[in-house]
Order: sequence, then structure tokens, then C-alpha cells
Amino acid sequence: MKTVCRTMGLARSHVRELSRRDDSWTDGRRHRTPKGDAQLLAELRQEIAQLPSYGYRRACALVNRQRSATGDVRVNAKRVYRVMAQAGLLLPKAPRRRHSSRVHEGRVAVAHSDLRWCSDGLEIKCDSGQTVTATFTKDCCDREVLAWRAWEGKGLPGEPVREMLIEAVERRFGAVDAIPAGHQLEFLSDNGGAYIAADTRALARSLGLKPINTPVCSPQSNGMAESFVNTFKRDYVARMDLRDVNTVLAQLSAAFEHFNEVHPHSSLKMRSPREFRRQRAEQVRQEPSTDQAVYCD
Repeated sequence: MKTVCRTMGLARSHVRELSRRDDSWTDGRRHRTPKGDAQLLAELRQEIAQLPSYGYRRACALVNRQRSATGDVRVNAKRVYRVMAQAGLLLPKAPRRRHSSRVHEGRVAVAHSDLRWCSDGLEIKCDSGQTVTATFTKDCCDREVLAWRAWEGKGLPGEPVREMLIEAVERRFGAVDAIPAGHQLEFLSDNGGAYIAADTRALARSLGLKPINTPVCSPQSNGMAESFVNTFKRDYVARMDLRDVNTVLAQLSAAFEHFNEVHPHSSLKMRSPREFRRQRAEQVRQEPSTDQAVYCD
């Protein structure tokens, strides 16, 4: 039997087990509905009702977040995948993107908050033919959108970017002149006119920021901001009422707030940006560390 099993690529233990079974044997693991699947499916449907672009991993994170709050047992992502597959709730696989031939070996993400911020702009087309342009500042560690600006029209002027920087500094440090002396905080952006303008760079330096621009024709160097634009358009803009400019502008605040407070992020172990910051702050209080005390609040 050893030679036969080796030739056929079978395990001897499995063949031995099969030989001992009688004809009436059936696999009890098939065609069964584990206990609690109906309840789990109801929870999943409730979580993705308003978030149809969320896949099974984010749906699992939202369900586990609710269960942790109520003290219930958390569920495994594999079980969520199986339940959603049986109910036909899985998203179709995204088409494979064409990768750039340009080698990118850098890393945009950083280990602590307030070491690097990134920024980019995006345009939202309205059904009326109008365009809403928005820009944002995002932390490259905790992924929180610190500040944003939006207006009617195309193009990215410098004044909204400068106002946004002031708001971001005030939100994180309390005042425009509260960045600790010697603290290195980079502001990463592309080479848009609003970012490379002399007034913008001068303001950034006066706030304690170090302006950094990506190489020309290298969007990967600002990949975190580029990725956020895709996420924001897929998960939020795609389900907005786009009838006109005023309608779109009225919905942006809730969209950015939802991203910061609710949206599970894969790089944060499926925690939202603010959930990640709260847990990091709790860890700092429990285990004081010089490095973390500087960069985390």
C-alpha cells in the first residue's frame, strides 16, 4: 500500500480510513447550516445596506465592531466570506490594474502620527454639468483626514490649500504656532500649482511644516493620497446625490466624517482612523514611551 499511495500522491492514513468505512457512511459536514448563520447574515445585510461597495473584510470588521461593543463573540472573516457567498452578497473581483514600469521603492507610510502629511485634489462631476473640486490633508500614519476644502469649478487655487493647512495644524496641535521646536513634519504633495506656489511653501514653513513634492510623472510617490481619492470616489461619491454643486457640497462633510470615524482601513487592522488613534493614545497612557509621546496625542 505504501508504494501505491506514493505513486498516486495519496496519504496512507486517508486511504486506510476510507477502506474502513461501510457503504452507509455519509459526510455530516456537508449540507449543513451552522448555528447563528441566519443572525450573522442579518447583521451583514444591515451593515452593507448603506455601504454597497464594502467587501466581506470590511463588512466583517463592522460586524465585529458592533459585537465587541455589545460583548458578543466576534466572527471570523472566512465565515463571513462563506455566508456572504451563499447569499450572493460578494462583490465582483476588481479588474487587475496595469502596473507602471517605473520602479518605486519608497514608502509613504510612517510609523507615528504627525511625521508626514499628504495632500491631493479630486474633481466630482455633477449631473448639471458643473464640477466640484476638493482637496484634503491626510496623516500618513493614522490615515485621518485632518482638513479639507471644496468649491465650485475646476482647478486647484492656492488659497484653499493654505487655509486647509492652517486648519490641519490647529486641529492636531491646538494652534498654528504649537508644533514643538525641532519636530520634523513633512507635507507631501504633487507638483500642482497650488502646492508649489511660493506663498503656499512659505506658509507651510512658517507653520513648522517641511514641503515635499513628488518627482514629476511619479504618482506612486504620493500613493496614499492617490489611493484615498479612489476610495473616496468608490465608497462615497458613487452613492451621492450629484444633481448640482450645492447638493454635492452639502454631503461632503458627512462623507469625510464617516471615513474618519467608521471606515475600516486594511493598513490599520480594519480599524477606522480615529479608532486607531484612540487605541494608540490608550497604549501610550498605559506604556509611556518617549518616541510615542512626541508623535501621538
